[in-house]
Amino acid sequence: MMTARKPLLFLTLVVSLLGLAPAFAQDARAQVLKPPKGAPVALMVFEDLQCPQCRRVAPILEQASKTYKIPVVRHDFPLPMHNWSYNAAVMARYFDTHSKELGNEYRDYIFSNQLEINPQNLQGYNERFATSHKIQLPFVIDPDGKLALLVNTDRDLGKSISLEHTPTIFIVSTRKAGRPYVEVTDIGQLYKMIDAVMNE
Repeated sequence: MMTARKPLLFLTLVVSLLGLAPAFAQDARAQVLKPPKGAPVALMVFEDLQCPQCRRVAPILEQASKTYKIPVVRHDFPLPMHNWSYNAAVMARYFDTHSKELGNEYRDYIFSNQLEINPQNLQGYNERFATSHKIQLPFVIDPDGKLALLVNTDRDLGKSISLEHTPTIFIVSTRKAGRPYVEVTDIGQLYKMIDAVMNE
């Protein structure tokens, strides 16, 4: 009798946990998708520097940031099928160590040259960017792996909230009622969605 009950109990437990999975995912997103301190609303994007759609939406997000005077929080989410985006993300983190503004300028520089970049010439683009900003690149960019760890942490953060594609864009807020975030699936609706969040 006990042996017959055990599979049934196990099946009941699995079904119960599956039923809770969406709730866990929502809780995880609510913990992660928050604006930086002092900002009631922000744009948050998980991007891949080799992603064509990320390249297309980056200036739109930047313009929306200026229009609404809200920050853009950029997270690295390099996809495994892209053969140089991870290395570019690590390089962006190197420039972040000089200033966050410089790191973001590098990201935009990579986007503007994305169609010409490949694994063989990426370093040349890195060196040209560094030279134009009077920075001498070290022989080894990330000797102790700390920059790669930052990229991995961002990527793991995205995975923890079940991201699968780039760009994934959210409007995040400090509001207490309802969900504090909304995903932007149609970039053409971005301003309308920001208006809605800011007016709630």
